[in-house]
Amino acid sequence: QVQLVESGGGLVQPGGSLRLSCGASGLTFSRTDMSWYRQAPGKERELVAALRAFYGTQYADSVKGRFTASRDNAKNAVYLQMNSLKPEDTAVYYCKAYRLAAGDDYWGQGTQVTVSS
Repeated sequence: QVQLVESGGGLVQPGGSLRLSCGASGLTFSRTDMSWYRQAPGKERELVAALRAFYGTQYADSVKGRFTASRDNAKNAVYLQMNSLKPEDTAVYYCKAYRLAAGDDYWGQGTQVTVSS
């Protein structure tokens, strides 16, 4: 049974930082593409960062230079370091796993990030 559990969200002032974590279980992590998505109220869910198992990491233009995504295959975890946060970064952040062999994907429950003064 695949499980993804996010943590690290919260309330932060503009210009501040947060670090999100996502722990995965029930899958072969080294052969799984991981991604961070976010969904703001009234908006569609959007890709923030994609951490491919074999092809590196890509970022949405809106977060380039501010967010850094990383994965630790030994810990079955991915992280999203968010710096210079802006009010428009306010959203629920989700972790997604795509299993390359099975061709299926799974979502975490999400963690709320609120950027406000």
